[in-house]
Parts: sequence; structure tokens; C-alpha cells
Amino acid sequence: MIHHLHGMVWGPVLLGLLLFGGLFFTLESGGFQFRGFGTWWGSTIGSLFRQKDKNHGPGHTGQTDSISKIQAACTALAATIGTGNIVGVASALTAGGPGAIFWMWVSAALGMMTAYAETSLGIVYRYRDAKGRWICGPMVYLDRGLGKPAFSFLYGILCLMASLGMGSMVQSNAAAETVCYLTGAAPILCAAVITGLVVFVTIGGKYRVAWVAERLVPVSAGIYILFSAAVLIICRSRIIPAFQEIFASALLPKSMVGGAGGYGIARAFRYGIARGVFSNEAGLGSLAGLHGAAEDTTPSEQGMWAMFEVFFDTVVICTMTALVILCVTGGAGNPAGGSYDGAVLTAYCFEAVLGGAGRYLVSGSMVVFAFATMIAWYYLGCQTLEAVTAQMSRWVNMTDSTVQKIKAGYLILYGYSVFLGCVSTMTAVWELSDIWNGLMAFPNMAAILMLHSHVRYP
Repeated sequence: MIHHLHGMVWGPVLLGLLLFGGLFFTLESGGFQFRGFGTWWGSTIGSLFRQKDKNHGPGHTGQTDSISKIQAACTALAATIGTGNIVGVASALTAGGPGAIFWMWVSAALGMMTAYAETSLGIVYRYRDAKGRWICGPMVYLDRGLGKPAFSFLYGILCLMASLGMGSMVQSNAAAETVCYLTGAAPILCAAVITGLVVFVTIGGKYRVAWVAERLVPVSAGIYILFSAAVLIICRSRIIPAFQEIFASALLPKSMVGGAGGYGIARAFRYGIARGVFSNEAGLGSLAGLHGAAEDTTPSEQGMWAMFEVFFDTVVICTMTALVILCVTGGAGNPAGGSYDGAVLTAYCFEAVLGGAGRYLVSGSMVVFAFATMIAWYYLGCQTLEAVTAQMSRWVNMTDSTVQKIKAGYLILYGYSVFLGCVSTMTAVWELSDIWNGLMAFPNMAAILMLHSHVRYP
């Protein structure tokens, strides 16, 4: 039942909607992700080399929940760079073949403009509550922009459920399995340590999450890129054949007999697009929530940061993972006669070139990426919960004490979800969480398409 529902949600309708939205904003912007490369690159990562972001503490309003532009970007990267960059890429290759990587690139190229649109709209429609805190995210533009409070509330519930599934349980399960495998520790001990670390960070509120993400993400991503580059340098003679295989599998059927080639292209298309969205989250609305509390910024600036995050997540990190796998296996999904998939396949490829250090690299990256994703999704959950309670306050009388109890309850529930994920079998949870993610896209994509006239481009 769950598997069937998952297939319905992540079927042609949703994938077509995401592609259409990305293409629509690409055409409307005149292909800004291509023609404006220098602009958005210089306004994001390039700006770090020109000046330091001065807002490293709480926002200029004096609110401890306010964060800097760099902290918002790192928190968003923490949410997007996760197990999908290792497990998702390997699964896409084994399920859809090398051609899936080409369609991941297409997903990213179009998704960059979707991310720009939703994030800039999030800044356009955000507002401060009575205590000066930003209320932001897709809930706000669904409510204030479209005048659809019911759909706004529905989106909020779906996002909170996704945070407890994909954001916490799925990530903690991947982290715990990896730690237990490396150390031989009991799952209950791994669960206690991981949950304790997550709660320690999240109990400090959104600013502590952003502070940790600002320091954790650049280092962890940099190390992963460095070791991936080391593998590719050693296997440099296989890089061009790997690219040839990607394009050939995506566009040129090897055999037209019985339509086999066309079927292969269809599988590559499906898995490439789906895994691309799974990894970079463009179109789900999460980036709008993650960027909403940034201070001293503009809609265009945060939109360009969202573009960079999609680019970095998929075009850089996912591509490097894919090239490592293709260069080591020669495009074979079952190296050495085995039946490898997911993190096991990626670990095999790094270990084949770098020895035992490669295995520990992938395992360590899995744990760090998963941890960063857990704390970032808690941040997103808090942003969403504030919008939910703000909307509920218009319908029923809610005191500050009640709101604080709801927030405390969410923290407890989030910590429990992390712990449960560490000690549980996750087959059903993976698909349920993916369903919540997919359902988030429908109201979000409808909103940004109908509000497209409010999106401004540099």
C-alpha cells in the first residue's frame, strides 16, 4: 500500500510539474542560471572572497533567532547535502544507469530557477510577529500571497511530518548504522550518543543550529570534495569515458530492438529527476523556510544563494560521487560480481582506490552529512511551527504559554524521532517520508507559479 502510494506521488504528474516549473522560471528569467552565472556566483560564494559577512551573531534587531546570510546558506546546505549525495546517487546509478546522472543535471539546472523563485517569494512575503521574529516560508506566501490559509496549514503539517521522517528518522538511521558498523557498538549506545548530540544543538534554538551549520558544512563538504578529487586524479584516464557513458546512456539507445534502448532512457530519466529533487529539494519549498530568517538581505540575494545551493549540491557533490563510482566500476552497478548499492557501492569505490581510508571517509561523511541534515531540518521544523502557531492564533485563542508548550513538545518529539530512527528498521519510513516530501511540492509549486509576477530577477 505504502509502496503503491509512493509510486503515485512520485509519478509522472509530480515530476512533470517540477520540470515545468523549472522550465517556466528559466524562460521567464531569460535563462538567468546560464546567462547570469557571473552575477549569481559573484553575489554568493564569490562575495566571501571580497568581504566577510558582518552579521555573525544574532540579527541586528536584537533577536536571538535572527541569523546572517552566510548562516542561512550553510543551514540550507546542511539540509540539502545529506545521504542523498551518497546513497541517492549510487541508487540512481544502479536503478537508472549512468544516464540518470545526466537527468540529475537537468533537474538541477531547471531546479536552480525554481529554488530562486520560491526563496525570493519567501523573503517578499515574510513578516515579523509581535516579538519581532520572522514568520516565513511557503506557508506565508500560500496564506498572504494566494489567500489560501487552508492550503497553507496543510503545507505546514506536511512539512512537520517530513521533518520527523526524512529530516530525523531517516538521517539518524543512516548515521547509526554507519557508526555501529565502524565501531561495533550496540545500536542503543549509538542512538543515545547521536540523539544527545542532536538535542544539545537543537535545544539551543535556531541560532545555535545556524552557528553549528556555519562551521560544520564547509569543512565536511570540503573534505569530501578533496578525497573525491584524489580518487578522480588517480583514475583520471577513465573520466572522459565516464562522461561519454553518461551522455550515451541518457540520449543514445544502445539497441532499438524491442524498444529496450528507449526503456533504458525512460528509467534513467525517472530516477535521475527523482533523485535530483531528493538531493537538492528544489520545488519542495524547504529552501524558502531555511532562508526566511536571514537579516540584511533582499529577495534576489537569497534567491541567488538558493541557486548556488542547488548547483553545489547536485552539480558538484553528486557529480563527484557519480564519477568516482563510474571511474572505479566502469559503469557496472555490480562490481566484482557483487550486488552493491547505496552507501555500500560508494564505499567500495573509495576503498578500491584509497584503501581502508576510503571506507572510513565515506562512512564519516555519511555520519557528518546526516547529522547536519538532522539539525537543519529541526531548524526548518521550527520555522514552520512558528508559521503554524501564528495561523492557529487567528482561529483560536492561544497564549504565549501554550505556544511555548507546543514548541517544547516538538523538540521532545524530534529527539524521540532521532532516537527511534537509530534503532528501527526503516523500509516503510523511507517511503512514507518521501511521500510527505512529494506532497509538499504540490501546493508549493502551485503557489510559486501563480505568484510568478512577484518574482524579480537581477
